Amino acid sequence: MKKFIPVAFFCLTSVAIASEPSHENSAQFVEGRALEAVIWGMPAVNYDLMLQQMRGKLGGQENEIVFWSRLPTWKNQTLTPNPDAVYSMAFFNTKDVGPVVLEIPPADTGSITGNIDNVWQVALEDAGPSGADKGAGGKYLILPPRFSGEIPPGFIPLRSDTFGGYALLRSTPKSGSDADVTNAVDYVKRVKLYPLSQAADPPATRFLDAVDVLYDSTISYDIRYFESLNRIVQSEPWLDRDRVMIDQLRSIGIEKGKPFQPDEKTTQLLTAAAKKAHAWLDMRYETTFPPYVNGHRWSVPASSSAITGQSTNFTAADVYPVDDRALTYSFGFVGIKNLGGGQFYLITAKDKTGHALDGGRQYRLRVPADVPVKQYWSATVYDRQTHAFIRDLKRFSRSSQNPDLQKNADGTVDVYFGPNPSAGKTANWIPTKPGHQFEVLFRFYAPEKPLMDKTWVLPDIDRQ
Repeated sequence: MKKFIPVAFFCLTSVAIASEPSHENSAQFVEGRALEAVIWGMPAVNYDLMLQQMRGKLGGQENEIVFWSRLPTWKNQTLTPNPDAVYSMAFFNTKDVGPVVLEIPPADTGSITGNIDNVWQVALEDAGPSGADKGAGGKYLILPPRFSGEIPPGFIPLRSDTFGGYALLRSTPKSGSDADVTNAVDYVKRVKLYPLSQAADPPATRFLDAVDVLYDSTISYDIRYFESLNRIVQSEPWLDRDRVMIDQLRSIGIEKGKPFQPDEKTTQLLTAAAKKAHAWLDMRYETTFPPYVNGHRWSVPASSSAITGQSTNFTAADVYPVDDRALTYSFGFVGIKNLGGGQFYLITAKDKTGHALDGGRQYRLRVPADVPVKQYWSATVYDRQTHAFIRDLKRFSRSSQNPDLQKNADGTVDVYFGPNPSAGKTANWIPTKPGHQFEVLFRFYAPEKPLMDKTWVLPDIDRQ
C-alpha cells in the first residue's frame, strides 16, 4: 500500500499544477463574473444611486422625503422621469426603527399615483386611487424582514424582505399652470413618513427640495457600479433566491462584513466588465421588446416576465428573469403592483421607417382623438444614451395637461420633435439636440379599455 502513495501524490500534484489558471484565464474569470454581477444587481444599484443623491446632494437620510417643488427641469437626471407630474420619493428603512408608516392623504384636493417598493424595486403595493387605499387615503405599514410582531388595526401591512426601499409618489396637477402645480406640491406635502413606534404622536416629516439640484442617478458603468452593489450587500440580508451570488461576488471582492478595496488591476477588469454589460443591455434594448400592436414601433418597455416578477416578488417556481429585469432597470425605475391600473407606458426610439430618432431632424406624432385615459396623456423625450432628460434643454414633453396645447379640428393633436420649432407649431413642439439620438415615452394615466384591447392605436412617429 505504501508503494502507491508517492505515485498517487505525484498524480494529484501534477493535476493541481496543470489545472492552475493562467493570469489571462483568471482575468477572464473575474471579468465574466463581474459582468453577471452587473446584470443581476441592476434594480438594487438603480435604487442605491437615487438614495446616494439624496444623501450626498441634499444631506438627507432614510425615513425622509425628497420632492421637487416645481415641475422638474433637466437637472432631474433620474431615469425617464415624468416632467408633467410633481415628483417625490419617500426613502424608508426599518432596520433601526422597526416598522415604518407611510401615510397617504385622501384624493380630495389632489391625487397621487404611488408605488411602494423594496430595495430590489419589487412592488410591495400601489398607493392612491389605483392602489390599496382606492383614493380614500391610508396608512401603509412597511414591515422589516421576518417581522413576527402584532400588526395594529387601521393599517395596510406590507411585508418586505429588505430593510430599505422607497415609495415613488407622483402628485398630478390638474393642468400645467403655476397655480395647479403649486396645489399639487401642497398636496404631496400632506404625505407623512414616520416609525410605527411614534404613531401616537408622529414627528413632522422632513421634506428635502431637489428642484434646483443636479440629481443624477443615471447608471454608472464603471467602478462606481460595484461600489453601489457593495453598499447593498453590506446593508441588506441575502434573499434565498440570490444566495448563488454570494460566492460570485466574493470572487470579485464584494463580501458581507468585509471592505471592498479592489486593486488597480481588478478595478480595470470590473470597469471593462461594466462597459461590456452596458453594450449588451443596449443591444437588448433594441431587440427585446415586441411591438404593442403588430406592424408598429411602439413597445411596452418591459417584458411580461419582468413585469410579473416585480409585481409578485418572483414567486413563479421556474422563472427568474434576471436579464429582462436588468434591461428594465437600466432605463427606468420603480416596480408597479398593478400595471395598467394607474398608468401604462409605450416607448420607441425609432421612426415609422425603423430609423433611429435623430436629434438633428424634424418629426411629427399625430395623436388620435379621444385618447383612452381618465386623467391625462403625455409624450416625453429622453436622451437615448442616458435615458434621462436631455441636458440643458428647457422642456421635454407635451401633454394633454398643457393649457396651450393646440388641437386639430378633428380632435387629433400633432406633437412635433426637432431642434427648432416649425412656424406656428411652438405650443406642440418638444426640442431635441443635434448629435444626440433620442427616445420617446408615451404615458397614459388612468388608462381605459380601448388602449388595452387595442381598438385605439397610437401611430408611429413620422420624419418630416
